[in-house]
Amino acid sequence: MFYQAYPRSFADSNGDGVGDLPGVIARLDYLHRLGIDAIWLNPVTVSPMADHGYDVADPRDIDPLFGDLAALDRLVAAAHERGIKLTMDVVPNHTSSAHPWFVAALASGPGSPERERYVFRDGRGPGGKLPPNNWVSVFGGPAWTRVTGPDGPGQWYLHLFDPTQPDLNWDNPEVMADFERTLRFWMDRGVDGFRIDVSHGMAKPQGLPDMPVTDAKLLAHRDDDPRFNQPGVHRIHRAIRAVFDDYPGAVSVGEVWVHDNALFAEYVRPDELHLAFNFRLLQADFDAAAVRDAIDNSLAAVAAVNGIATWALENHDVERSLTRYGGGIVGLARARAMALVLLALPGAVFVYNGQELGLPNVELPDSALQDPVWERSGHTKRGRDGCRVPMPWSGTEPAFGFSDNPDTWLPMPPDWAPLTVEKQLADGDSTLQLYRQAIELRGSRAEFSGRDVNWLDSPPGTLAFRRGGLVCVLNAGERPVVLPEGRLILASAPLGDGMLPPDAAAWLV
Repeated sequence: MFYQAYPRSFADSNGDGVGDLPGVIARLDYLHRLGIDAIWLNPVTVSPMADHGYDVADPRDIDPLFGDLAALDRLVAAAHERGIKLTMDVVPNHTSSAHPWFVAALASGPGSPERERYVFRDGRGPGGKLPPNNWVSVFGGPAWTRVTGPDGPGQWYLHLFDPTQPDLNWDNPEVMADFERTLRFWMDRGVDGFRIDVSHGMAKPQGLPDMPVTDAKLLAHRDDDPRFNQPGVHRIHRAIRAVFDDYPGAVSVGEVWVHDNALFAEYVRPDELHLAFNFRLLQADFDAAAVRDAIDNSLAAVAAVNGIATWALENHDVERSLTRYGGGIVGLARARAMALVLLALPGAVFVYNGQELGLPNVELPDSALQDPVWERSGHTKRGRDGCRVPMPWSGTEPAFGFSDNPDTWLPMPPDWAPLTVEKQLADGDSTLQLYRQAIELRGSRAEFSGRDVNWLDSPPGTLAFRRGGLVCVLNAGERPVVLPEGRLILASAPLGDGMLPPDAAAWLV
């Protein structure tokens, strides 16, 4: 059980309206009672915060916004005292444009050792005024920015994300050597592993050929996209794994947006990543056939290499599940039902902060939006801020115990009073209590064993599967259904006359 803590939005200790490391420490008992095994902490290293920490200027120090190295050390120790492991985000594909390496590259000429750490190219056309190829940024707009120096316009540099995030050249051995120093720096301090950002990136194809399609949506990479999933990336992951092997028990979790199962499986071979995010369940509609297909595909993707499946319904890059499933009362019922499906599956489960409260996506005013997607898209895509609004902990008005300062980094809706941790802990039927009960059962009962999912016959619009001694039933249809034989141990909604209502799920043993 991983819990993804987005530090800006988890808990603020110093009243600046932004969450921080002491805030995480202060809420560790909450996470311990929730029943999680490990924390995945989004970036807290030194950054100008153009992309909220994924533009890293110093990968081996803590940004003052979040605290300092001593605070990180205290978090590691306090988590370990509670039996909780800590994994951090690490960003190998690119750095910040404020990183000393890139500053040096801009000050140096074409072909210099400093520029060889990044992907600089001459432009096409007369005077090199056209980008080297047609690649687009994941955040919108071109993936190339031209450098202007004392002699006028010069080379172009590659940034698959924001212009403040220049891509590193992983064909340069200096890059791997520096990344190894980063991994060892943190693991030597007791960090238990890393979520590796854009794990299907890093390797670039020879000659940088044009993209066949340039209207790719955010985080919907095609398998023929030359920007990602190049064969050379596996050489990089084998080198990274060799570092991890010096730290028994450490874990690497890759962000892998690869849809082909055979290609996905390559990332979790025994000498590469320990785990890789598979996003099929997260992308599935609330539909029995779609959910079943996502589960089958996710299991098949790791079966060939005897890998461990990973499961998530939410993270910091996608719309909240309650909103995706229709919003309001219906969306909440479906999100609660899918929580039981999620937690019944074999493998590693990731829960994003606030998911356990049933938080919806927030429609923020234009003036509040901070995601670079908003600006890069010319204000046509609102970006990911709506799923990053801070956690409501207590009280009846913003900032709901998240901070002493009501002016939080993203505004909190005043109607969130019923959703606070405090309120939900006092309500035995709340979404938080459902998660707590489900996680406790998952971790303590022998029925939750085995890595196989066996499908059972069930009425149209529903699905039912057995895993070990557990049976999970999801009713995504329009009518109540009779539950199969067994003793009910948990349901996402009250049963009527022993029938499972629509938009609900149940566990039986």
